[in-house]
Amino acid sequence: MTLSAVHARKRHAALTERSRETADLTLRLLEFMTLEPAPCGVTELSQQFGTSKATIHRHLRTLANREFVRQDPATLRYEPAIKLFQLGERLRERFGVLGAAREEMTRLREATGQAVTLSTLAEGRVVVLELVQGHTAVEFGIRPGTQMSLHASAHGKVALAFGPAALLERCLRGKLASTGPDAITDPAELKRQVEAIRQQGWATAANEVLFGMNALAAPVFDHRGAFAGALAIVGSTQFIDARPAAKQVALVRGAAARVSATLGWRPE
Repeated sequence: MTLSAVHARKRHAALTERSRETADLTLRLLEFMTLEPAPCGVTELSQQFGTSKATIHRHLRTLANREFVRQDPATLRYEPAIKLFQLGERLRERFGVLGAAREEMTRLREATGQAVTLSTLAEGRVVVLELVQGHTAVEFGIRPGTQMSLHASAHGKVALAFGPAALLERCLRGKLASTGPDAITDPAELKRQVEAIRQQGWATAANEVLFGMNALAAPVFDHRGAFAGALAIVGSTQFIDARPAAKQVALVRGAAARVSATLGWRPE
């Protein structure tokens, strides 16, 4: 290889690395601003990401030109623009279970008075797709996109029981962190609970995410009989006991079964 070819290869490698770093910073900026409750200034973002204000400004202008962020003319601060919201809504609609579940979620809320949540598996993670607030005084701040613990949430344990076998195997190999006062941290106990959930067809998680709160979840299946997600009611342990009422179990399982039927699932 000639000396000029060596230099050309090094230049190409350097440009590729700079492009990767540029793309990485742009995506991290977008993620940070989306999660922040208020618009962000260039100085604030510069300090957050440890880079110059000129660099931050250049990235923001690129995002603004593509309409992913907007700048407030009065404060000169930046925030996510409507285009990002529209793309997020389109992405949510690609999960077929969401469209199939919306009507049943409202019915389940009316029948139980409790908040109703819908989740699915995305890249081995349990992600909330939708929340319908209940008729109780408690309002939940769970947002679409919230990730639920596999071992310490009703949604997660339903996914472990009815989802891919590799999901449970991976969970058991990792550390079971204590997310709440009654969260499972013993692999043997988790395995026992998952087997019980397979047999009974539903899961709870009293005091596992927050003290005094519980959820009752049942699985949703697609036309192939594969796990498509979970439907749950969420509320105070005052209203959803650790061993829930038979009527609540029947309502949640019935709603999940009807969503599954909409997706084309037919039980054997």
